[in-house]
Parts: sequence; structure tokens; C-alpha cells
Amino acid sequence: MAKCKITQIKSKIGSTKSQRATLASLGLRKINHSVERQITPSLLGEINKVKHLIKTEEID
Repeated sequence: MAKCKITQIKSKIGSTKSQRATLASLGLRKINHSVERQITPSLLGEINKVKHLIKTEEID
């Protein structure tokens, strides 16, 4: 399966409670923090919810 590198690029201040919870479930804690995850349909839904706060890169 493919992997994805997710980096938080904007602050969660001013975002909704559910968006903050989504960032926490992705494992992102602060700006410029990155995590690597397997691409799954549920992960794509979480990424879509906070796409304005993060940057994603596909890893081979």
C-alpha cells in the first residue's frame, strides 16, 4: 500500500472543535510536525476535512 506524509502548516487556533480533534487523530501536534500514514479511505476523509491546515505528499 502507498504511504502519505502529512505536515501541519497552519495553526489550529480558530478552527472548529471537530477539526482540532481530526488533527489530533492524525497525530499532528504543532506547526511543521509531520507524520507518515498508510493511505486508507478513512484517512482520505480526515485529510479532506482539514486540507486547509495541512500539506500532503505521497511516498513510494
